Amino acid sequence: MTSQSNRLPVGALIVLAAIGFTAITTELLPSGLLPQISADFRVSEATAGYLTAGYAAIIVVTVIPLSLLLSRVPRHYLLIALILFFAASNALVAIVSDFGAAMGSRVVGGIAHGLLWSAMAPFVARIVPAHKVGKALAIVFSGNSLGLAIGAPVGTALGNIVGWRAAFLVLAASGVVLALLAVWLLPPVRRIPDAPHPSIRKAIGQPGVKTVAVGWPLMLMAHFALFTYIAPFLREVRLPDFSIPLSISVLGVAGLVGIWIAGITVDSRPRRWLLITVAGVVVSVSLLPLVGSVLPALALPVTLVLMLVWGTGIGAMGIYNQSAILRAGGEYRDAANGLTVLTIQIGIMIGAMFGAAALTLAGPLLIPIAAAVPAVVAFVLILAGRRHAYPPGPKERQATLAEATSP
Repeated sequence: MTSQSNRLPVGALIVLAAIGFTAITTELLPSGLLPQISADFRVSEATAGYLTAGYAAIIVVTVIPLSLLLSRVPRHYLLIALILFFAASNALVAIVSDFGAAMGSRVVGGIAHGLLWSAMAPFVARIVPAHKVGKALAIVFSGNSLGLAIGAPVGTALGNIVGWRAAFLVLAASGVVLALLAVWLLPPVRRIPDAPHPSIRKAIGQPGVKTVAVGWPLMLMAHFALFTYIAPFLREVRLPDFSIPLSISVLGVAGLVGIWIAGITVDSRPRRWLLITVAGVVVSVSLLPLVGSVLPALALPVTLVLMLVWGTGIGAMGIYNQSAILRAGGEYRDAANGLTVLTIQIGIMIGAMFGAAALTLAGPLLIPIAAAVPAVVAFVLILAGRRHAYPPGPKERQATLAEATSP
């Protein structure tokens, strides 16, 4: 049931953004608390890192089959259940005394994470007017950047003050509160009786789906190849240690700027602005290795400016691609969206491995250059996908028509 009103259901969108914030914070929180977690469970920090790596791996394995299996469950009920799964996962991690049990608890959260992002965007598309889907997605996906910019750092600080288990319990409690708000604010959206059954095969056959399902993960591959190893790169260019958390915060805040830009352009000029943001990412990361040698006195501020451009592009890119896959998927958009959840996680994992290979083979200084390579390929795919994957928006088409008819 799609809303017939021109007004956005702001309360529902804010709750969805908060759920996304919780999901991202849940995924990233162990990374900031690895020393405490490893000491508590008496395992190495490398082993404790499996709490994050295993979380991503379970998403890849389960998102497609579970999305298809649960395709007939009303979306608002599914979203409420998923936030409760996040709460249960975090609560269990906080109370178990065995590392294996903690890993099992994280599996619960990983399953919920994949299903959440598979269901979220199609749900948003059904509760807002068609011409406002882009703005609605920008509101909802701001939770992602807030999770990166605020959620993970604050959760880490809280864990350092009151203990890592308490931080997970606070996150679990917030999940319960969000579930109650979701019961109150999320509108019921039932499956259309004559809608086609979700089919990955038919979704892949839709013109443009394959291009978006490859181009989007390539951008994230570029991002995580550099983001995962930002610390060794910053040390290599002789920036102070405080630049590492500062850079992560800048990237998170820049992501919010990118989401804001995308929110006001995605329904009118998506192709032009996606090309601009991807080009900005390519240029900014390519220039990073030169800053220390060309402008040593201004290395820190110039590096932060380049990271602001990089983070803005990544934040905006997600909104443009999310809108593109829903459009390209057509009547099979739920399955197409589930496909991109899978390919995105694969892109993130390959990105981390690609960055590790660049670090080992070329050294930390050249990681940004390596990261620029998949971003360039994504740019080429966007250029080639003008007809189906990344078509011009209404204002872009009007401008082209005006130019063609002008004397």
